[in-house]
Amino acid sequence: MKLLDLHNLNQKRLKALHQSGIQSPADLLYLFPRRYIDKSNIQPIRNLYQHTDPVTIVGKVKSKNVAGFKNKRRLEVLIEDNSGVCKAVFFKGWKYFINLFEENSWVSLYGTAKKYGKYMSMAHPEVEQLESLDEMKIPDTLIPIYPSNKHFSKAYISNKILTGWITDILKSVTFEEFLPDNVISENQFHFRGEAFQTIHQPKTRKAASHALERFKFEEFFLFELSMMKIKRQRIERAPGIQLQAGNLTKKFFNEILPFQLTDGQRNSLSDIKSDLQSGNQMNRLIQGDVGAGKTIVAIGAILMALDNGWQTAFMAPTEILAEQHYFTIKEYLESLGINFRLLTGSQSTSLRNDVLSDIAGGTCQIAVGTHAIFQEKVQFNKLGLVVIDEQHRFGVKQRNEILQKGNHPHLLVMSATPIPRSLAMTIYSDLDISVIKDLPAGRKPAKTAVRSDSEREGVYNFVKQQVEEGDQVYVIFPLIEESEAMDLKDATMGFKKLKKRYPDFNIDLLHGQMDSGEKESKMRKFSEGETQILVSTTVIEVGVDVPNATIMMIEHAERFGLSQLHQLRGRIGRGKKQSYCILLPDQKLTDSAKYRLKKMVETTDGFEIAEADLKLRGPGDFLGTKQSGLPEFKYADIVEDRILLESAKNSARYVIQSDPELKSSKHQKLKEVFEPYYKERAEFFGIG
Repeated sequence: MKLLDLHNLNQKRLKALHQSGIQSPADLLYLFPRRYIDKSNIQPIRNLYQHTDPVTIVGKVKSKNVAGFKNKRRLEVLIEDNSGVCKAVFFKGWKYFINLFEENSWVSLYGTAKKYGKYMSMAHPEVEQLESLDEMKIPDTLIPIYPSNKHFSKAYISNKILTGWITDILKSVTFEEFLPDNVISENQFHFRGEAFQTIHQPKTRKAASHALERFKFEEFFLFELSMMKIKRQRIERAPGIQLQAGNLTKKFFNEILPFQLTDGQRNSLSDIKSDLQSGNQMNRLIQGDVGAGKTIVAIGAILMALDNGWQTAFMAPTEILAEQHYFTIKEYLESLGINFRLLTGSQSTSLRNDVLSDIAGGTCQIAVGTHAIFQEKVQFNKLGLVVIDEQHRFGVKQRNEILQKGNHPHLLVMSATPIPRSLAMTIYSDLDISVIKDLPAGRKPAKTAVRSDSEREGVYNFVKQQVEEGDQVYVIFPLIEESEAMDLKDATMGFKKLKKRYPDFNIDLLHGQMDSGEKESKMRKFSEGETQILVSTTVIEVGVDVPNATIMMIEHAERFGLSQLHQLRGRIGRGKKQSYCILLPDQKLTDSAKYRLKKMVETTDGFEIAEADLKLRGPGDFLGTKQSGLPEFKYADIVEDRILLESAKNSARYVIQSDPELKSSKHQKLKEVFEPYYKERAEFFGIG
């Protein structure tokens, strides 16, 4: 069957289908209903007040009347059965509807009834004219309502026409199954043809939901299968450098490290050691909350590379963060006689050339910098390991370009943005994942409180007391300049007010419009204790660790996302003192804002907060970037359907382990569907 075989299909409608991405009858079958109408639920009028969902009523037209005046006229029709009277009201297009009703004629109405004045009323119900009660046809399936768009509207492709087309296609198409028989039986899925039939003509909503699960599973299954094959291909095509722990590694962890590792750090280091010794290219994510000690884990990997004569590159998203890592590495490793250099875009030409020469000559063992360390002019002598911090700020393509460098260096990426398991399984499917959930000993979770404007005086007195005792304070604003539209106090105004309030304190202002040198200078003054109160925009979300900073005041806290609030809170509590996060929202709060602030007070667990934030915003907004590599599932939702995702992953693992090339006769249909899908994913991940 072809599209041209469809009845009532003219050139205008054919063009509208093509503009909507529908090129074949199969594409129309994948246009799933957005909802269903159940017209079989016929109720007597007297029972309408018991129902909040749409129902069907059948009765005689008692009267009709045009009410209102000028452009605000409406048609009011009274329908009665032997139990009561209901009013049908039509606003837009009432002149059309007036002709559908004749006094004493039989009609059925379908809609949601609400109490207005004397009667239960239905606004714009669906109307069916009846000759008599005997003519009333009760459908044996739910009525599908299909998504529409501007192309459909212009070409007059109605829901009725779509329903007719899809019914014809279902009768004429033969469906081929591609999911393995064991997968279908284990999950009790419909076979493909039955699933399409049930989606478009379900007898119950439960049946439709079960059929939809089959198609959600397909999306997850093909994706997981492709990611497992990509991992397999990487290992086969790019054998990694085999590394062993040597003198530098042993000396650092046995003699230099001034504290005990947490269980999470030890487990992560064990994972890394296994990767580096395996002879395969490491491609691992270390995921941990703010302050979980990921940098120490990265240093363990770096030292193993150095022990074996290989260079390391350490990349961060901003110059401030790159500089922080540079000084952290210097603090820990300087006594080992290691040569490390910082490379950023703002360096002078002479200094930059000196660093580049050091890297190319191999005397630089650790190069720390922004993405500048992977520009064309930077040539490594013997690159064996790349560490990327705050990896979500770099795209998947950038990550894959790095994997192709030199001798296929090992890759360790770190994220201080906790990501729920269901999302990590998809966005980081090409990575092995280690999680650090515990915090270093001696760290006290920040106490978080929401304070209203009427309590501001008490907050200011508390800040004064803490600063006089030697503590430091962050005050965060969401904007740099005043925005009349949002009616927010900006950082500059806040800075002036605090200067006036605390004339004896050293207060400074930091924001994103300053050049990197000025930012770095202000952050350094704060980290060295010269500045007591730092007023800032979210530029400090990832920044220098200041153990003495114990208070984080966040103005207009309702304007920030949940994960962002948690990241900001992570700037305090870096030392052994008790820290405090004070949220100062506006008085008028949405339900979402109230929920976010409540969640911040309830927990300091970044993974719990991330889970809540993901539910609030959805995967796309949560990640904030299309570069992430997250597939755009048409039907499946990685939050709502996480159990199905887990099942699909297990099924894909079984298939890839038992028949990696899909050569088995039972996998031939799967291979036909999978190969074009895989090709697209493989190209994205740089696997030819």
